[in-house]
Amino acid sequence: MIRSQATRLGILAAVVLSVQSAWAEGEKIVDIQVRGNRRTEAAAVLNAVKLKSGDLLYADKVDADVRAIYRLGQFQDVLAETEKVDGGVVLVFAVAEKPIIREVRIDGTKEITTDKVREALGLKVNSIFSQKELAQSAKKVRKLYNDEGYYLAEVNVRSERRSDNDVRVLVSVTEGNKVLIKTIRFEGNKAFNDKKLRGAMETKEKWFLSWLTGAGTYKDEVLKNDVNLIADLYFNNGYVNVKLGEPEIKLLDDKSGLLVTIGITEGEQFRTGAIAFKGDLLETEEVLARGLKLKKGEVFNRGGLRTDVLSLTDLYADKGYAFTNVTPLSKVNAEQKTVDITFDFEKGEKVYIDRISVIGNAKTRDKVIRREMKVVEGETYSSTGLKRSKQSLMNTGFFEEANIATVKGSADNKLDVNVEVKEKPTGTFSIGAGYSSLDGLIGQGSVSQANFLGLGLKANLAASLGGKSSTYNVGITDPYFLDSRWTVGADIYRTERDYIDFTKRVTGGDIKAGYPISDTLRTLFIYKFEDKKIFDVSPGLQDEPETTGTTSSIMGNLTRDTTDFRLDPTRGMLNNLSVEFAGLGGTNRFIRYIGDTTVFFPVKWGTVLSLKGTLGYIQNIGKDITVDERFYAGGINTIRGYEGRSVSPYRYRKVESTDVNGQVTTTQERSYIGGDKEAILNVEYNFPLLKEAGLKGVVFFDAGNTYAENQDFFSSVQMSYGAGIRWVSPLGPLRLEYGIPLNPRDGIDKKNGRFEFSIGSFF
Repeated sequence: MIRSQATRLGILAAVVLSVQSAWAEGEKIVDIQVRGNRRTEAAAVLNAVKLKSGDLLYADKVDADVRAIYRLGQFQDVLAETEKVDGGVVLVFAVAEKPIIREVRIDGTKEITTDKVREALGLKVNSIFSQKELAQSAKKVRKLYNDEGYYLAEVNVRSERRSDNDVRVLVSVTEGNKVLIKTIRFEGNKAFNDKKLRGAMETKEKWFLSWLTGAGTYKDEVLKNDVNLIADLYFNNGYVNVKLGEPEIKLLDDKSGLLVTIGITEGEQFRTGAIAFKGDLLETEEVLARGLKLKKGEVFNRGGLRTDVLSLTDLYADKGYAFTNVTPLSKVNAEQKTVDITFDFEKGEKVYIDRISVIGNAKTRDKVIRREMKVVEGETYSSTGLKRSKQSLMNTGFFEEANIATVKGSADNKLDVNVEVKEKPTGTFSIGAGYSSLDGLIGQGSVSQANFLGLGLKANLAASLGGKSSTYNVGITDPYFLDSRWTVGADIYRTERDYIDFTKRVTGGDIKAGYPISDTLRTLFIYKFEDKKIFDVSPGLQDEPETTGTTSSIMGNLTRDTTDFRLDPTRGMLNNLSVEFAGLGGTNRFIRYIGDTTVFFPVKWGTVLSLKGTLGYIQNIGKDITVDERFYAGGINTIRGYEGRSVSPYRYRKVESTDVNGQVTTTQERSYIGGDKEAILNVEYNFPLLKEAGLKGVVFFDAGNTYAENQDFFSSVQMSYGAGIRWVSPLGPLRLEYGIPLNPRDGIDKKNGRFEFSIGSFF
């Protein structure tokens, strides 16, 4: 449109000049002037003009300058004129400036804020007005309302002249009621029912919590992508010839919602046929086929084929062939309903790591980042090594982002590795409060630094005071002591906590050292010395072993971690085995064994299923085990729905009391004595509620017990179930969960369950 307008103006200039061609064509230009401009400086216009004073006047050159002025974008009309003067002519460019938007007024917005409408409109005050942009802005506002579910919204955008150069833009919105997708239906589907197909879509039908989750909102781009997701479902189940039509959206007659209809032509289901390999083979066909997801005779899966291509590419890349191409050649056999696959390998040249460069680390030392790298300069390229390097960097907790990219090195067979990190604050000073159903109200203050001096040292100084507990702790840990792979640290602490039947005060310290056996397997050894005192003991525990003593113990710990992200796992396994021997001096004598395993399974829609099992056993060495060292369960961290530390062997003791009249009353008082064995199972299903806010929901099932010396493992099991929410709030991790015992103990447990609540980081 601009080009055609400029052409029209150029022709007009030529016509004007041709009228005067008898005396103007070839005349000398004495001066060049700009008239009609108010906002735009004449110098800016003349800067676009190639003709200069002293040049000869020709129509084609004037035409070119008219076009150049118009291209400045400031004018809606440009006209060239000449005026006869002594010695030649004056060339005059008469311009009419485009109007300016002086005001944008928006009326009728209630459900969507005026600021959001103004942002979608895209028209700014004091910007140049364009009728074309005005029409586009109206479409943008309508799309904003459609995306928010206001499908009936009417948007009127118009302009109003205030003067020759000023325009006011008026936006009038009639929002109407929010219209959501009421029904999603399919036509032609036989292999999968409607529920299965809806489950594959990001677009959802409205339900009673749509106001919270946004389900039912129609978004054109999302719905179009849902067609691809449904197609993937078919492709991944052998329907290689499936065809899907464009979604049809219809407003129901009663205007209560939208009806979405998607047509499907499924075709026949195909299975995987012969699988072969050709090209540059570094392994035998048996080895290459061993790790494939596709298996001959099974239903063909296009997603599995993509995974196999990546797996085979990584297999070669881990041998140094970074530029390997694996091309899957498919042959569809319509009669047998099979798909034969041949993987064609082109390995290319072996590649080596040239230089590793680190950028973005203003605080963290280079060596802290480099020691997390699983590839080494001069060694062969490894795709898996680069992936594990990124995971290892993120697991440090020092960075918001860690990106690893490769670029061409000093030779064709060398690659440089660029590690770019975005640091996040790792030091905290906090004074706050928290609450847990186990410890009650807690006031706390702490100074901690997870990346002390930029060397990756973990240092902390913390104190917490509460109604049932208090803790003071100072410690430091170096995960790479003296630049070795050894972890070395030490802590000094003092704690006091009220339990159901006694209060325990401990003053102590520990020294720890650990070493990684592999990337997923670590050892940790801890020596600790504690001086303890038990007081406020209930009458039922008066005959328990000594309440004052010392513990000098050494503990060995073996941990295996194959999770994808240590701080919030979605897949993998975490195994831990520890043995603690107390008897290196001190008064306590025992050996404690604890083993636990947690497995994480990603399900659908960002949900995660986790299973955790724990077994523990403590045995005495020459003397009885004190009551505080035994196993107790119950509460938010073990078996929810039961009071903290109440899942335990217990005994009754007669307690006599005398009232003011001298009458003696005898009652039975229950005391929990702890067990020498424990077995606990926790099953959790986590699902996102509000991803942006980090709010998650959880449903759970807990089972387990602790057992006395004369009881066998699993001789009795307490069980519970429940649900809750979890949120990493500004005050710290929040857990609000409600557990209900399945088999409550008479006179001990609440049959209707109990809340378990905690907020804040407790030391």
